[in-house]
Amino acid sequence: MNRKIDTESRHRTEADDNIFEDLGFPRDEAAHLLREVDAQIDESIRIKRQLMDEIARWIKTESVTQTAAARVLQVTRPRVSDVMNHKVQKFTIDALVLMLSRIGKRVELGVQ
Repeated sequence: MNRKIDTESRHRTEADDNIFEDLGFPRDEAAHLLREVDAQIDESIRIKRQLMDEIARWIKTESVTQTAAARVLQVTRPRVSDVMNHKVQKFTIDALVLMLSRIGKRVELGVQ
C-alpha cells in the first residue's frame, strides 16, 4: 500500500511588502500591524545581541578557544562562531540563556 503523496505546487501568490495587506487587512491597519511586528522583532534582536555579547565577553575574558567554549556551552564549534558573529536569526532567547547558565551567568528579566 505505497501511495504517493501529491506535493506539487499549483498556485503561488507573490508577497507584497506588507504581509498584512496580503492577508486582506485594510491598508491603515496593515501598516499599524507591520510597525508593531517590526518593533517586536527589533526588541528580540536587541535582547539576543545583548546575550550574545555576554557569551563573547566570557570567551575573550577567559581566553578560551571556540572549541573549548563549545564543550562548556554544550554546542558545536560552528554554533559558537554564530554567537560571536551575532547571527541572531539562528538562536532563540532560551538557547542563549541556557548557554549563559552553563558558564555560570545568571540572566534576570525585568518588565517595565
